[in-house]
Amino acid sequence: MQYWLMKAEPDSRVVKGKEVKFSVDDFEKVGITPWEGVRNHAAKLNMKSMKAGDQVLFYHSNCKIPAIAEVHKESYPDYTAWESTHPYFDAKSDASKPTWFMVDLKFRSRLPNFVSLALLRYLETRTHADLAFMATTTSMAPKALGEDAGSLQGMFYLTEVELEAIKSMPLLTQGRLSVQRVEENAFNAVRILGQRGGWESISFTKPKKIRKDGSASRARPPRAKQSTRKRDSSLENRGDSEESGCNASKKRMKTEIEKASDVGPRRSSRRNAQ
Repeated sequence: MQYWLMKAEPDSRVVKGKEVKFSVDDFEKVGITPWEGVRNHAAKLNMKSMKAGDQVLFYHSNCKIPAIAEVHKESYPDYTAWESTHPYFDAKSDASKPTWFMVDLKFRSRLPNFVSLALLRYLETRTHADLAFMATTTSMAPKALGEDAGSLQGMFYLTEVELEAIKSMPLLTQGRLSVQRVEENAFNAVRILGQRGGWESISFTKPKKIRKDGSASRARPPRAKQSTRKRDSSLENRGDSEESGCNASKKRMKTEIEKASDVGPRRSSRRNAQ
């Protein structure tokens, strides 16, 4: 058995006067649907590799994974490519030598908890040790991470293998492809996340590094650059801009002594700095 992720557009969008959106509600209502309109060769090849019974994560573009489906019918020519009135008509496609293919998908079940792209990107930055720490630190972790009371404590049910599989999902590495392969461990991880939840109250922000005491490290503010403008200006006014700070200090002391003895300061043999 193989595992896949297939994207659909859940929001209303009209192409050539026809509505092309396809949400999880639409999918559940029709039950079985042809997956027509794919006009990307990599995605097409993925569909041609599908077998009946393969499992599919149904994905709302740029949003979340709300349901699971399966391949009901293996690839066959996408006849919409040579229908001139269809939103995804391809004038170069030929019915006698089809370029594009599609499969039929069957709706299986909704996930009680929608698995969002934000959640997957958040987990991409976490180690299994982070989840273990948060699972055992009931009071410090939410405050340290700037998260709500729900925290990620309930998500320690993911195994280390499943967490690492999420990080390698093409959805996170090559997100634009509409039909993607998914590793079995990643598929199982997403399915378990959708079934068990545990993150609903979290506001996903850029994670902070966790210290062993449960506090979050803060970025050290950049050190202010020491201004030398005032010192350089003073040296220029005295005509000693080429002298080091040490020599300038000695000269000032010598000047004060000469003033105290009513003797005018000696002029430097150097020309004043221009």
